[in-house]
Amino acid sequence: MKILVLHGPNMNLLGTREPEFYGRVTLSEIDAELVRRGSESDIEVQCFQSNHEGALIDAIHDAAGWADGIIINPGGLTHTSVALRGAIAGVARPTVEVHLSNIHAREEFRARSITAGACIGTISGFGAASYYLALAALEDALKIDISL
Repeated sequence: MKILVLHGPNMNLLGTREPEFYGRVTLSEIDAELVRRGSESDIEVQCFQSNHEGALIDAIHDAAGWADGIIINPGGLTHTSVALRGAIAGVARPTVEVHLSNIHAREEFRARSITAGACIGTISGFGAASYYLALAALEDALKIDISL
Protein backbone atom coordinates (compact mmCIF):
# COMPACT_ATOMS: atom_id res chain seq x y z
CA MET A 1 0.00 0.00 0.00
CA LYS A 2 1.28 3.47 -0.90
CA ILE A 3 0.05 6.72 0.61
CA LEU A 4 0.85 10.32 -0.34
CA VAL A 5 0.72 12.84 2.50
CA LEU A 6 0.36 16.44 1.39
CA HIS A 7 0.88 19.48 3.58
CA GLY A 8 -0.32 22.84 2.30
CA PRO A 9 0.77 26.43 2.81
CA ASN A 10 2.55 27.41 6.01
CA MET A 11 2.70 23.86 7.33
CA ASN A 12 6.50 24.15 7.11
CA LEU A 13 6.21 26.56 10.06
CA LEU A 14 4.74 23.97 12.43
CA GLY A 15 6.33 23.98 15.83
CA THR A 16 6.68 27.76 15.90
CA ARG A 17 3.56 29.07 14.12
CA GLU A 18 0.69 29.80 16.52
CA PRO A 19 1.46 26.87 18.83
CA GLU A 20 -1.76 27.53 20.75
CA PHE A 21 -3.63 26.24 17.66
CA TYR A 22 -1.13 23.97 15.95
CA GLY A 23 1.05 22.66 18.75
CA ARG A 24 4.83 22.46 19.03
CA VAL A 25 5.42 19.36 16.92
CA THR A 26 7.36 20.15 13.75
CA LEU A 27 6.42 19.01 10.27
CA SER A 28 9.54 16.85 10.05
CA GLU A 29 8.52 15.11 13.29
CA ILE A 30 5.03 14.45 11.91
CA ASP A 31 6.45 13.12 8.65
CA ALA A 32 8.92 10.84 10.45
CA GLU A 33 6.14 9.44 12.65
CA LEU A 34 3.88 8.84 9.64
CA VAL A 35 6.66 6.96 7.86
CA ARG A 36 7.38 4.94 11.02
CA ARG A 37 3.73 4.03 11.56
CA GLY A 38 3.30 3.24 7.90
CA SER A 39 6.26 0.87 7.87
CA GLU A 40 4.76 -1.02 10.82
CA SER A 41 1.75 -1.78 8.61
CA ASP A 42 3.73 -2.33 5.40
CA ILE A 43 2.58 1.03 4.01
CA GLU A 44 4.94 3.23 2.03
CA VAL A 45 4.34 6.83 3.06
CA GLN A 46 5.66 9.70 0.97
CA CYS A 47 5.30 13.23 2.34
CA PHE A 48 5.34 16.52 0.46
CA GLN A 49 4.82 20.13 1.56
CA SER A 50 4.38 23.19 -0.59
CA ASN A 51 3.26 26.75 -0.12
CA HIS A 52 2.13 26.75 -3.77
CA GLU A 53 -1.28 25.54 -4.88
CA GLY A 54 -0.02 24.39 -8.29
CA ALA A 55 2.71 22.23 -6.75
CA LEU A 56 0.11 20.49 -4.55
CA ILE A 57 -2.13 19.93 -7.58
CA ASP A 58 0.82 18.51 -9.55
CA ALA A 59 1.61 16.14 -6.66
CA ILE A 60 -2.01 14.95 -6.61
CA HIS A 61 -1.96 14.37 -10.37
CA ASP A 62 1.32 12.46 -10.06
CA ALA A 63 -0.14 10.34 -7.25
CA ALA A 64 -2.69 8.93 -9.69
CA GLY A 65 0.18 6.89 -11.14
CA TRP A 66 1.44 5.34 -7.93
CA ALA A 67 -0.55 6.10 -4.75
CA ASP A 68 -3.40 4.03 -3.37
CA GLY A 69 -4.63 6.93 -1.25
CA ILE A 70 -3.93 10.49 -0.15
CA ILE A 71 -3.90 12.35 3.16
CA ILE A 72 -4.05 16.11 2.75
CA ASN A 73 -3.88 19.10 5.04
CA PRO A 74 -4.73 21.86 2.57
CA GLY A 75 -4.05 24.60 5.14
CA GLY A 76 -5.65 27.89 4.09
CA LEU A 77 -6.47 26.42 0.67
CA THR A 78 -9.17 24.39 2.44
CA HIS A 79 -11.44 27.42 2.30
CA THR A 80 -10.54 28.81 -1.11
CA SER A 81 -9.29 26.26 -3.62
CA VAL A 82 -11.78 24.93 -6.11
CA ALA A 83 -8.77 23.79 -8.18
CA LEU A 84 -7.41 21.66 -5.35
CA ARG A 85 -10.83 20.10 -4.85
CA GLY A 86 -10.98 19.38 -8.57
CA ALA A 87 -7.60 17.65 -8.48
CA ILE A 88 -8.64 15.45 -5.55
CA ALA A 89 -11.87 14.49 -7.31
CA GLY A 90 -10.12 14.06 -10.64
CA VAL A 91 -7.59 11.44 -9.55
CA ALA A 92 -10.24 9.33 -7.83
CA ARG A 93 -7.96 8.15 -5.00
CA PRO A 94 -9.50 7.83 -1.53
CA THR A 95 -8.44 11.00 0.27
CA VAL A 96 -8.68 12.01 3.91
CA GLU A 97 -8.58 15.71 4.82
CA VAL A 98 -6.68 16.57 8.00
CA HIS A 99 -6.52 19.63 10.22
CA LEU A 100 -4.50 20.00 13.39
CA SER A 101 -6.99 22.38 15.01
CA ASN A 102 -10.75 21.99 15.19
CA ILE A 103 -11.72 24.17 12.25
CA HIS A 104 -15.32 24.31 13.49
CA ALA A 105 -14.30 25.86 16.82
CA ARG A 106 -12.35 28.72 15.28
CA GLU A 107 -13.22 31.69 13.08
CA GLU A 108 -16.40 31.28 11.03
CA PHE A 109 -14.57 31.26 7.68
CA ARG A 110 -12.54 28.21 8.74
CA ALA A 111 -15.63 26.05 9.25
CA ARG A 112 -16.29 25.81 5.51
CA SER A 113 -14.09 23.39 3.58
CA ILE A 114 -14.24 23.46 -0.21
CA THR A 115 -11.97 20.42 -0.45
CA ALA A 116 -13.72 18.12 2.08
CA GLY A 117 -16.51 17.23 -0.34
CA ALA A 118 -14.01 15.45 -2.58
CA CYS A 119 -12.64 13.41 0.35
CA ILE A 120 -13.92 10.23 1.98
CA GLY A 121 -13.57 11.84 5.41
CA THR A 122 -12.12 14.61 7.53
CA ILE A 123 -10.23 14.45 10.81
CA SER A 124 -9.58 17.64 12.76
CA GLY A 125 -8.84 18.94 16.20
CA PHE A 126 -6.38 16.33 17.49
CA GLY A 127 -3.12 18.11 16.76
CA ALA A 128 -0.44 15.95 15.16
CA ALA A 129 -2.52 12.88 16.05
CA SER A 130 -5.02 13.99 13.37
CA TYR A 131 -2.48 12.77 10.80
CA TYR A 132 -1.95 9.45 12.56
CA LEU A 133 -5.70 8.89 12.85
CA ALA A 134 -6.03 9.70 9.15
CA LEU A 135 -3.36 7.13 8.28
CA ALA A 136 -5.21 4.44 10.24
CA ALA A 137 -8.56 5.44 8.75
CA LEU A 138 -7.20 5.46 5.20
CA GLU A 139 -5.54 2.09 5.69
CA ASP A 140 -8.87 0.64 6.84
CA ALA A 141 -10.74 2.32 3.99
CA LEU A 142 -8.35 0.90 1.41
CA LYS A 143 -8.60 -2.59 2.90
CA ILE A 144 -12.38 -2.57 2.50
CA ASP A 145 -12.18 -0.71 -0.84
CA ILE A 146 -14.04 2.48 0.01
CA SER A 147 -14.27 4.59 -3.11
CA LEU A 148 -15.70 7.97 -3.90
